[in-house]
Formats: sequence, structure tokens, C-alpha cells
Amino acid sequence: MPLIIMGYVSGSWLGSVTVCRLTNKPDPRYSGSCNPGASNVLRLYGKHLALATLLIDALKSWPVLIIGLVLNLPPWGLGLVGVSVLLGHCYPQWNHFRGGKAVASAFGVMLLLVPGVALLCAMTWGLLAWKVRTAAVASLVSAALAPLISLWLAPDYTAVVVVFALLVLGRHAINIRRVRRGEEPRL
Repeated sequence: MPLIIMGYVSGSWLGSVTVCRLTNKPDPRYSGSCNPGASNVLRLYGKHLALATLLIDALKSWPVLIIGLVLNLPPWGLGLVGVSVLLGHCYPQWNHFRGGKAVASAFGVMLLLVPGVALLCAMTWGLLAWKVRTAAVASLVSAALAPLISLWLAPDYTAVVVVFALLVLGRHAINIRRVRRGEEPRL
């Protein structure tokens, strides 16, 4: 239970808010798509701040997950800790439960627990983002493919990856509607 609470707290650290405060930029939660993620920071403030946001959001789960690995938690236990990180990112208590979409955070959790799945999803995301120039489409396709890739490379973690994917897909409901209408912002 303490690791789940620690996971939520670490997940609720929004990298974009920290990066923008340190560089005296306006809070991205009130500009652009109003999402505190790397894609919005990229559109608003450029690639350097977006990369910093991505790194924070991807790596913030590692300390608590490493503790779980040292304690030799089973895949489902590590998965619960990972889900708590994602829930903290999506629903941070100190931001009125309005957070990000968990793409970078899910990547970071998977990079530690199932690195092959994470890297294939990241390659898929990068290729699609480059080709269609829309972060939401790249995120949706990568999240949808993650459980299938997990079945192939990390079957013990497939249920965990399914939960991650469902959370990411659910957080993109508005984006799905905008993509259908052709109104989704481009990178």
C-alpha cells in the first residue's frame, strides 16, 4: 500500500508545470490544448522544453518502481504501482484532478518493466507523429498496439499493459472526437 501511495504522489508531479516555472514560461495548462503534456509544451514553447517535460514525466515513476523491483514484487504488484503513477499523472489532487494523458508516464513505467514493449511503442509513436503530424493519433495507435506487443514480448505483463492502454485511450476521448472532425492540432 505505501508504494501505491508513493506512486500516486510521484505521478502527480507534472513535468510541464515544473519546466515552465523554471524557465518563466506561462503554465501550459492554460494555453494551447491546456494539457500539461510534452506535445502541448512542444507546440507552445519548442522542442527543448518538450524534451525536458518528456524526461520528467517518463522517469518520475522509476524511484518507486525500483523499490518494487528490489522488494521482488510480482508483475501484478508492479503493475498496481505503475497504475498508481498513471492515475497520479492523470488526476493530481493538487490540480483539481486535472492532469495529463499519461502517454509519457506510461512509456516510462513500461521502459523499466517491459523495455521491449516500450521501445516498439515509442518507435511506432515517432513514426506516426512524423508521418501524420498529430500526437494524438500517434498516441492512440501506440497505446492500442501495446497489449499486442506485450503478448509477444512480455506475456506476464499483458494484463498490466492492457490497463495502461485503456487509461491512455480513455484520456484521449476528446482527441478522438477532434480527429474525427479534422480539428486535432498538429505538431
